[in-house]
Amino acid sequence: MSASVTALPLPAAGAGARRASARVLPGFNLTLGFAVLYLSLIVLIPLSALVLKTLTLTWPQFWDAVTSPRVMASYRLTFGASLIAALVNVVAGLLVAWVLVRYPFPGKKFVDALVDLPFALPTAVAGISLTALLAGNGWVGQFFEPYGIQLAFNPNGVVIALIFIGLPFVVRTVQPVLEDTEKELEEAATCLGATRWQTFRHVIFPSIAPALLTGFAMAFARAVGEYGSVIFIAGNMPMVSEITPLIIIGKLEQYDYAGATAVASVMLVISFILLLVINGLQGWQRKRSAGAMA
Repeated sequence: MSASVTALPLPAAGAGARRASARVLPGFNLTLGFAVLYLSLIVLIPLSALVLKTLTLTWPQFWDAVTSPRVMASYRLTFGASLIAALVNVVAGLLVAWVLVRYPFPGKKFVDALVDLPFALPTAVAGISLTALLAGNGWVGQFFEPYGIQLAFNPNGVVIALIFIGLPFVVRTVQPVLEDTEKELEEAATCLGATRWQTFRHVIFPSIAPALLTGFAMAFARAVGEYGSVIFIAGNMPMVSEITPLIIIGKLEQYDYAGATAVASVMLVISFILLLVINGLQGWQRKRSAGAMA
């Protein structure tokens, strides 16, 4: 007695793959609609209001508002200090991440948690603390004051404050990449006679370069818009140590809403262009690394 088995028709591979891919994100239409709504409420609508308020100015009024000598000086300080702070944080953040990943030492977990302190610390508290330390009669500033070096109430204080608040962005961006880096490649390079500098330049740096650029972009973007930790240590002297966010706040207090949005629009455009360039460099670096590995 033989049993007959009826073969059931199997769905086509293409149709099954399409249905499987459609089920990867359940409720895709709903989640997409929620994402678009959320971005519109949080990002697009406020930016649209910024642009619409700026458009109430005529071109001569807009140009006068964004190119006055006081505003131009604040641009130079804000973007210049942010760039310097971000560059310092790239080097310092890489060193801190390297030590946390590669070396065991007593108190390592405490140091690792200390890196996140600028995230948790209110910016006003950070500004007051830095001012107390770096002022002429502060714990640190008193050692530099006799030599004529002022660390607070001038552009130096702005740079130091921006370094403080931007360091965690670089460390937390580079740290996981260093943890995933294959040490076998470094050992192979050493066995082939490469020096430590050659190993870092040709093996380690290409793998962490995109993360470094990302950390730089995040630290720079945070520094450009920083306000709370800077106003206490900057001195806020017009044409000397006045940052652009303080200019915007001053215009708002004077009910010059259109002038405030005009200056904010310039900052937004410049920041967007810089971030776009950095993202382009990141994409180019990834393609270059992928081509080198292939």
